[in-house]
Amino acid sequence: MESLMIKVFFYDNCFQNVIPVYFFSFIKQTILPMSHLSLSESALISKIKEDAAFDLLQERFTQKFHEIFLDDLAEKTVVIIPSLTLDKEILKSVKGVVHYEERLLCMLLLLRMPRTRVIYITSVPIDNSIIDYYLHLLPGITGYHARQRLTLLSCYDASEISLTEKILARPRLIKRIREYIRFPEMAHMATFNVTNYEKQLALQLDIPVFGCNPDLWYLGTKSGSREIFKKLGLQVPEGYENLKNEKEIAFALALLKLKYPDAQKAVVKMNDGFSGDGNAIFYYRDIGATDENLGEVILKRMPDYLKIVAAHSLTYEQYMQKFCSMGGIVEAFIQSERTESPSVQCRINPVGTPDVVSTHDQLLGGESGQVYLGASFPADPAYSKEIGEIGHKIAEELQRRGAIGRFAVDFMSVKEGAEWIHYAIEINLRKGGTTHPYIMLQFLTDGKYDRESGFYTMPNGQRRTYFATDNVVNEKYKGLTPHDLIDIAMYHRILYDGARQTGVMFHMIGALSQHGKLGMVCIGASLEEAKDYYLKTITVLNRECGVE
Repeated sequence: MESLMIKVFFYDNCFQNVIPVYFFSFIKQTILPMSHLSLSESALISKIKEDAAFDLLQERFTQKFHEIFLDDLAEKTVVIIPSLTLDKEILKSVKGVVHYEERLLCMLLLLRMPRTRVIYITSVPIDNSIIDYYLHLLPGITGYHARQRLTLLSCYDASEISLTEKILARPRLIKRIREYIRFPEMAHMATFNVTNYEKQLALQLDIPVFGCNPDLWYLGTKSGSREIFKKLGLQVPEGYENLKNEKEIAFALALLKLKYPDAQKAVVKMNDGFSGDGNAIFYYRDIGATDENLGEVILKRMPDYLKIVAAHSLTYEQYMQKFCSMGGIVEAFIQSERTESPSVQCRINPVGTPDVVSTHDQLLGGESGQVYLGASFPADPAYSKEIGEIGHKIAEELQRRGAIGRFAVDFMSVKEGAEWIHYAIEINLRKGGTTHPYIMLQFLTDGKYDRESGFYTMPNGQRRTYFATDNVVNEKYKGLTPHDLIDIAMYHRILYDGARQTGVMFHMIGALSQHGKLGMVCIGASLEEAKDYYLKTITVLNRECGVE
């Protein structure tokens, strides 16, 4: 708050020319992030003004937190911007990426609160049958009542730029969104991640965003994550962060080989990779630790020995060009007879209270298990409490640095004897693949995850678990419309049943007809039941589509 007041005072007085020039150096050294240090005087003034305006919005959010979040009968508005504002080249490898905007449709269940309004904006319109599919799940609320409080808007633009950029390019659309917000002081934006684009949109809409100030973006990079883990004394894979170019990668790989002569491979990661895309595996093959000029040898062979993970791979030249633009890390490849990939999802609310929301065991695939495919909830009770405690420790550190919103921490966990060793891998300072399944479960069942016991319990005392994936893909599924999918699921009685509080919830339904792809959350009283729902659903879809 003290930093905020200095910023407000500073930019207010700069425009009256009462701040001496020498004061800029003081401001730069005391309250500004490193990204501001190269700005000119005029650009710096403009940036401080923008930062202070955004900080004031976020401060308003803090003051209104109890009314907005804890009063189910308060009249409020949630503006949902499900934009994946990430690197366009990396996102190209994600099939049907525009339909990932449908993953946050689970938040339509906020309409169960009778005076809450939801504004949901997408790149392309969402079919009405998909909206009805979600609204029929609302407990104690008629579809008609919910529809009166739901506003769906679209940019009618399926191009590769992010949704938020599309909205910013449409001032009339922004004006319409503002007109639909009845009480701005009781409204906020919900986003997938927060970049300067989301910050600009929040300022234009004059509402805060439930997420981190983009000035904190470094904390969620691969390099920033490793720095935080080391500061907290956590186990991390041997490696090197803040690498900037091809030569630094090669010499980091050489250092790893010298330290671990038997190493067969290592992992190279871009700082801002998404769901494993941006990662690459380096295979040492015939390179020995005793090779003369080891770094130069590796540098020469990297074009042939580096395997890029992305499904629709970048060329080696494109990968290196992208790596040089965002930086990254090199890590030892963790390998053991028993290795798991759990994650912890945390949330820091607007008043700064950190909480562990869930734990998951992730299902990984692709090159050497680098690509996220799905997850089961909760994580194995053998270590769920341990990773929950580590997650809470990280959440407290991020809170001290000013972070708010949801984020996840990924681990590689190795069993050695009777003990589990947890290597912290990265912080995803945004919503992720484990966010929407848990939100769906919580909104449907009104339960809570307890990190001490490692169980999710509903008000009636029963427990629930799920298996979730965004990657059900088959060419034969192409041509199935949303109507077809829902008809098939109803006929075979696999849809989520509110009475039993088990069954299958679909998402990314809009990707099915064009890409043969969809996601699902399979909810059961046990993980075995949840996986049975998944297998039954795949069997049904395969039979209906003639898959042998």
